[in-house]
Amino acid sequence: MPLSPLHLPALGSTTSRASRRPLGLQGTALAGVFVFLPYLGSDTPIATCTVGIPLSVMHKYYHSGDLIIAGIISQIYMTFDQMDFTGHPSEKLIDDIIYFQASWTYLASMDLLSTQGRFIPNFKCDAQDNAIAVITGPNSHICHFMAHILSIYKMPQLVYGSAPMTNGNPEAVFFNRMFPNEDHQTWGILQLLLHFKWTWIGVLFISSDSGEKFIQSVLPLFSQRGICFDFIEQLPKESFSSNLDEILNGFSRVNRIILRSSASTVIIHGDVQLTVILRASPMLAEYDGIKMNSKGKVWIMTAQMEFTSVPFQRMTGLEAFHGALSFAVPSKEVLGFLEYLQMKKPTLEKDDGFIKVFWEKAFECSFLMDDTTDEEMCTGEEKLETLPSSVFEMSMTGHSYSVYNAVYAVAQALQAMHSSKVRHREMAYDGRGLPLNQQLWQIHHYLKSASFNNSAGEQVTFDRSGQVVAGFDIVNWVTFPNQSFLRVKVGKVDPLAPKDNGFTISADVIVWPNMFNQAQPLSVCNDNCHPGYSKIKLEGKPFCCYGCLPCPEGKISNQSDMDECFQCPEDQYPNDQHDSCIPKYISYLSYEEPLGLCFAVSASSLSVITFLVLRVFIKYWHTPIVKANNRDLTFALLISLLLSYLCALLFIGKPNKVTCLLRQITFGFIFSVAVSCILAKTTIVILAFMATRPESSIRRWVGNKLAITVVLSCSLIQASLCFVWLATSPPFPDLDMHTMTEEIVLVCNEGSVTMFYCVLGFMGFQAIICFMVAFLARRLPDTFNEAKFITFSMLVFCSVWLTFIPTYLSTKGKYMVAVEIFSILTSGAGLLVCIFFPKCYIILLRPDLNKREQLIKRPN
Repeated sequence: MPLSPLHLPALGSTTSRASRRPLGLQGTALAGVFVFLPYLGSDTPIATCTVGIPLSVMHKYYHSGDLIIAGIISQIYMTFDQMDFTGHPSEKLIDDIIYFQASWTYLASMDLLSTQGRFIPNFKCDAQDNAIAVITGPNSHICHFMAHILSIYKMPQLVYGSAPMTNGNPEAVFFNRMFPNEDHQTWGILQLLLHFKWTWIGVLFISSDSGEKFIQSVLPLFSQRGICFDFIEQLPKESFSSNLDEILNGFSRVNRIILRSSASTVIIHGDVQLTVILRASPMLAEYDGIKMNSKGKVWIMTAQMEFTSVPFQRMTGLEAFHGALSFAVPSKEVLGFLEYLQMKKPTLEKDDGFIKVFWEKAFECSFLMDDTTDEEMCTGEEKLETLPSSVFEMSMTGHSYSVYNAVYAVAQALQAMHSSKVRHREMAYDGRGLPLNQQLWQIHHYLKSASFNNSAGEQVTFDRSGQVVAGFDIVNWVTFPNQSFLRVKVGKVDPLAPKDNGFTISADVIVWPNMFNQAQPLSVCNDNCHPGYSKIKLEGKPFCCYGCLPCPEGKISNQSDMDECFQCPEDQYPNDQHDSCIPKYISYLSYEEPLGLCFAVSASSLSVITFLVLRVFIKYWHTPIVKANNRDLTFALLISLLLSYLCALLFIGKPNKVTCLLRQITFGFIFSVAVSCILAKTTIVILAFMATRPESSIRRWVGNKLAITVVLSCSLIQASLCFVWLATSPPFPDLDMHTMTEEIVLVCNEGSVTMFYCVLGFMGFQAIICFMVAFLARRLPDTFNEAKFITFSMLVFCSVWLTFIPTYLSTKGKYMVAVEIFSILTSGAGLLVCIFFPKCYIILLRPDLNKREQLIKRPN
């Protein structure tokens, strides 16, 4: 007996066709019967149908065969008033085609279990027309109701739309899902939002198992990734036409929320019928007088939705879909499909109870002569390709492709099941295969393990749960004024790819809604915080809503919407806008800059002056004024001052290891020697006066011994402190990156700050003692008044170094070095001027006073 091919009708954009491929089932004819249900209201089974007078299925396609792949598919949209059991259900039907609802699913399911043409459930007396599987969709509640009946008979059910939640229900065993895993879609939506940084969104959903599951998934998942919701609204559920006002009011309320929302992105999770409402949303807005938020809206639609419309929308625009993004079940062009559609004619499909209704509505004609209407007669020769896309799409959509693969899956499962029986020689008495309808439960194993290449060249496989292994396409809707549109693939979600490559999007080819002027839309609660600012939480607002706070001094933010500002690296500093870091420049007191040059010239000048004073004192070393108060101490003091000025040069220039070691040590030791010389000179003045008394025992202390003792003892103490400093924690070159904002200061780290202040402290102690001794000796008779000059010089010296400490501590960077150089030069110059300039004046300008008689002269 030859094999009968599969015959599947061309019934619009949501119905698939199978290729005419032999299945190789010897002696068995395989055919298809697709039952197309009107959506008729409540979800409650109809109780008015009796076995004797059933309410027949109005639209169906039937083709006889030994085995039948059945289909219960949503295709016709009708309304009816609520059934009150006062009349036959058929009397409640209304001619207007408006809404979708499932109620006759039980009737269609029981019809499959009856003999063709006779509604007697659970009774089949014919050998043919045995339904082996049922393809159903696209709405989840259809699968749910159908499963109540068909699962009792273990009949496989291939769902090409969103499958109902089973929660461990045994009926799930008989489901094969031609729709990809919805978790991949949810993850893909999240990646899409993150890619475009849409963090402030709205969500619409229809109250169904699938919708509730979607909301339960997105709320925690999206919130964890920084996305929050302006609104989450449940769409009104279509019911009876008598509740039309209530339904319209519900949609108007939701429409007002959407259009007044500040969110630019709205995710819509629904079934196929929801596109009818979306298409009507501009009319609803105009009807309600709603002013749309200036941001516009980008719809993100789930793959459960498909484009549908009702006849009165034929002339309405498609602007509501322009620029929308939708997820879709991937599909490919099937060889011969377009030609099949082009040859489709209602006159050739006598057993098709749907195509004539579709043809009349699509081409606005009638097959019956009716003088009451202005419609033209349908010739049956009209071409489907002449219809706009909003009425009929010539390409195979995702849902249609799923139906196509479902037929292939059943055929492959039957082929595998038949081959297995042949191999095991399980043959009946007459040589024919065992009646497969008696072993329907066996086909589940072959369905769940099916793996095949369809005629489009794509491999189709199922996982262990019976769900097709596939991802989703991301489609951009582009509409045109002639009621046509394009679905442009702009990305995909591939669950089999590595996670980093599982989501791809081509943002540059996306056409956005007209409101955005082809600029990428923003969907955020508030404007982004620009670089230089950080986010601050607003009390009482969702976490996606925040304020912006300028970065504090010393910190930056170099990206938008940063939670916190951060410090620049040590070698950089913030710019004025606090949005980037600028490299710090190296700073030290150099000879090239004016301040360093000024100090170098001053130190050199003082050194030259001191050297000239020393030459004068050496030249006139035999004069009384030079001999007075110990010539050796005078020469030692002048040499110490000369070295102290030269010592200041160690503080100028780039610090290195040698200069850092010598700076403070040399300065401290030389000044200690200088102060000890002054102390010795002052002590000698006092002792010299005391030694003039008769029989004074102090005379033996007056002379070089006392001077050497004072100078050596003080110098040794200071040298010991310097040695300990060098031995324990010597100074070293260092980089000061923190003191100055814009500079890296090259400094000499003092090593041990304690030893540094010990050296300074001992020098200060010497100065104070010297000042006190000189102050006590200021009134002693002295022709040259050296005690008074020493007192004044030490007053200047102490004043300089007392002001040095707070000034030094309050200064930063290279100016700390400048303060110390200034103190060295000033204190040294004070000693030179106060002690030696008066003597030079006498030596050079008043030699008449430089005589012994003046030295021993007593005041009157």
